[in-house]
Amino acid sequence: MKLYLKPGACSLSPHIVLEEAGLKYDTEVVDLQKKVTASGQDYWKINPKGYVPALQLDNGDVITEGPAIVQYLADQVPGKKLAPANGTLERYKLQAWLTFIGTEIHKTFSPFFNPATPAEWKAMCRAKLERRFGYVAEQLAGQDYLMGAEFSVADAYLFTVIRWAKHIELELSQWPALAAYQARVAARPAVVAAMKAEGLL
Repeated sequence: MKLYLKPGACSLSPHIVLEEAGLKYDTEVVDLQKKVTASGQDYWKINPKGYVPALQLDNGDVITEGPAIVQYLADQVPGKKLAPANGTLERYKLQAWLTFIGTEIHKTFSPFFNPATPAEWKAMCRAKLERRFGYVAEQLAGQDYLMGAEFSVADAYLFTVIRWAKHIELELSQWPALAAYQARVAARPAVVAAMKAEGLL
């Protein structure tokens, strides 16, 4: 397998999951402005959507969208318990978290990375992020991870997008449960390995 990524972007989430899963894989960095991979490939031909992540399987098939990729990876190693079994209520709870993180947190950060975004819009997005972070902190009270005691693929995604808070000077310290959670995930060996590989540590 090969994961196409941009260091520090949302592709860090499946990179962490690959490390947690212990699967054999390669990575290749994508220049998202030029849409060219490090080896000179036209990234549009790999992922016509033009963004990361994309996971190329050994048979040549490509899976896109982070939440789909991480669930695929989790299902390759069920013994690792990175996702509950398909068809169970717990799996739907995981999918609810992945959807919430993607639509309510990840996409709310997007305007901050666009220089053309008006200040008023950024202010509204910041307020929304604060509300969403407050909600997540409440859910984490008294438990180590989003799904309870076990680390899951949802934690890899949440950790990845929460890292962006520092870029907009949004202090996690105002949500102690969230700050503690972020530190707990950051200390996991697989997370350290993925971040080192991307030059983030």
